[in-house]
Amino acid sequence: MTTSRGRRLEPDARREQLLECAIRLFGERPYTEVSTTEIAATAGIARGLLNHYFGTKRDLYLEVVRRLVAVPEVDGLMLKGSTRSRIDTGVGWFLDAVAPHGRTFLAVTGAGGIGDDPEIEAILDAADDLAARRVLEVVGLDGDDDASRAAIRAYGGLAKAAVREWQRSGALSRDDVHLLLTRALYTIVHDVLPALPSRT
Repeated sequence: MTTSRGRRLEPDARREQLLECAIRLFGERPYTEVSTTEIAATAGIARGLLNHYFGTKRDLYLEVVRRLVAVPEVDGLMLKGSTRSRIDTGVGWFLDAVAPHGRTFLAVTGAGGIGDDPEIEAILDAADDLAARRVLEVVGLDGDDDASRAAIRAYGGLAKAAVREWQRSGALSRDDVHLLLTRALYTIVHDVLPALPSRT
């Protein structure tokens, strides 16, 4: 990323630039090895300006976590066609969203973050629950059903593990991950959810 040293940016643009620098650096190295001084230097600003926008390093990291696990509203295109085509579209959307910052996504959603932090756990739990509701919406099922949501949250664990195999080890390609996640989700929706005792 090119820096903006000496160039004045509007506050929203500067905040976004700092956030992008932090996302990249937290993906390259563990939280403990990235300093606010380094983030500020990468952005071409003084550290005090970084503190002005985000406060502490932890506050900035919380914002990175929120950004990377944010679950937007379901796109209307995801609600058209058969269940299989909806799943295919939804999984493709997820992989497209993760791809630009895959390593940082894995760091903030796994053990590469800042350890046992109740606030981060709360952000991740809320994001997992909302993601499960969105998946159920895409496949046309009730997002308020506890058993279905729990099963889809478990599928979310598979999705994160598959992204790790793609982004970190390279053992799976993007196409491999797409195939794995679409087939698994279709099986869960078609065979597993209807058979859950708590839903019958």
